[in-house]
Amino acid sequence: MSNIFSFFTPKDKKFQPLFEQAGSNVRKIAETLLVVVTADDIEKRKEAIKEVERLEHVGDDITHTIFIELSKNFITPFDREDIHSLASAIDDIADYIHASAGNIELYNVTNIGEPMVKLAELLVEMCTDLEKAIKELRSFKNIRIIADACVRINSAENQADYTCNLAIARLFEFETNAIELIKQKEVLQTLEIATDKCEDAANVLESILVKNA
Repeated sequence: MSNIFSFFTPKDKKFQPLFEQAGSNVRKIAETLLVVVTADDIEKRKEAIKEVERLEHVGDDITHTIFIELSKNFITPFDREDIHSLASAIDDIADYIHASAGNIELYNVTNIGEPMVKLAELLVEMCTDLEKAIKELRSFKNIRIIADACVRINSAENQADYTCNLAIARLFEFETNAIELIKQKEVLQTLEIATDKCEDAANVLESILVKNA
């Protein structure tokens, strides 16, 4: 406990602020993706897709900075592997959200049904929980907040699996246009992978708790 407490305290002016920026940024990306899949105006959707791309680049810069700081600090009171894994997992979430939005534009997907919206909503919930858990690492006074957030993220990922699988099954049953089926399936699966990456981040947080609580 003392190691992680000393690492994630106000004295830490490197990693914790960067992780909080990354958590806030990925939550914003998820919220913007929800705009992408719910916008009824094409121009509004295009603007939201551009914003997703911008935020993804912001996330890349944060991740790069974390890795630079990690390379400059040979000894850290927080496991180097966990620092790298958490930063990578957050970056992966942003990458797959960006890919989802990009595929919607690239494939000209206009038929955005309830499953895509549901997956986007789950991503907002998961990224919000992730942000809350990351903030709690600053003081580490209430590990229950982190643990509960991880449980909710894992539960949401199970919902995402079910939503995606059911949607794809229905596509194969009812969609007669093969090209449309492929486009829809690709977007659904990319969204679902983004939820998997949220679970990966939660798993890293749980590892931190096991090692340091």
